[in-house]
Amino acid sequence: MTLLRDEHLAAAFDHAARSYDTLVAANPGYHAHLRRSARRLGLPRGGEGLRVLDLGCGTGASTGALAEVLPSAEITAVDASAGMLERAAAKTWPPNVTFVHAPAERLAEAGVTGPFDAVFAAYLFRNVTDPDAVLRTVHGLLAPGGRLAVHEYTLGGRRTDRAVWTLVCRGVVQPVATLLGDGDLYRHLWRSVVEFDTADRFAHRLEANGFDRVRRLPLPGWQTGITHTFTGRRPTTTETAR
Repeated sequence: MTLLRDEHLAAAFDHAARSYDTLVAANPGYHAHLRRSARRLGLPRGGEGLRVLDLGCGTGASTGALAEVLPSAEITAVDASAGMLERAAAKTWPPNVTFVHAPAERLAEAGVTGPFDAVFAAYLFRNVTDPDAVLRTVHGLLAPGGRLAVHEYTLGGRRTDRAVWTLVCRGVVQPVATLLGDGDLYRHLWRSVVEFDTADRFAHRLEANGFDRVRRLPLPGWQTGITHTFTGRRPTTTETAR
């Protein structure tokens, strides 16, 4: 199968929204890993006085992680799938959390404008048609010195990393998703990961798009070598001018 993109991918997520939370809840460490990545932003004072963009929020798992780690931040959560966003917005949230329906490529059209002090993106970049263009958009939305954390399936490069990912997808995830009528989306999930950047390559992609202090950080459990947190920063104006 070819990878799902743009409106086709959004439609697949719309359909899968009803069962998405149930499936991810069966993934050991899923929510704990998101909280770990949110903490890796390193924002002070629980986010007091700061604006944070949750890019590709889905049904709100990443939003929940940010709200727990940064309870005082102003959080704007964005997703291209109306179905996923409806599920997210229907949950109970504090007043500092706002949801916006928009693709990552057309944020300005939806009124999402910077500067943000931080951007968090979970499971997003391998799903966009042009990750470099989205990274440039994110860079432009950040205030000088603003921070980025990307939480993503990016294989470490070992044969065992791909083997474990394939075993989990084909042996567990895809059979269950097919029974739920969402086989195409979760076949896309497997392929989107194996065809996307390795962890090293994605770190270099961040640097190539203007981010500095880039770090690649592993996550524990069965996802070691499969899922990573990447952190980076938009340089300050003074540093850029050097």
